Amino acid sequence: MWNQPYLETCCRSALHRLTLVGRPGRPDGLKDGPCLRRLEGMGLARQRADGRFEATAAGWDRHAEEIVPRKRA
Repeated sequence: MWNQPYLETCCRSALHRLTLVGRPGRPDGLKDGPCLRRLEGMGLARQRADGRFEATAAGWDRHAEEIVPRKRA
């Protein structure tokens, strides 16, 4: 049973970019800003004190489950 909120395609892409950039984070003010804020509201991202966004533990989990799931043997 699916019990997680739906991620729009643009927000899925923004979450993927957050995981790709890793520790440096994504700066505020880019085109994906609205999605980053939406992800923050869902608890999948957070804005650090330096203004950059990073994925939360829940964001990393969601990314692993939904965006790049591993093949099961």
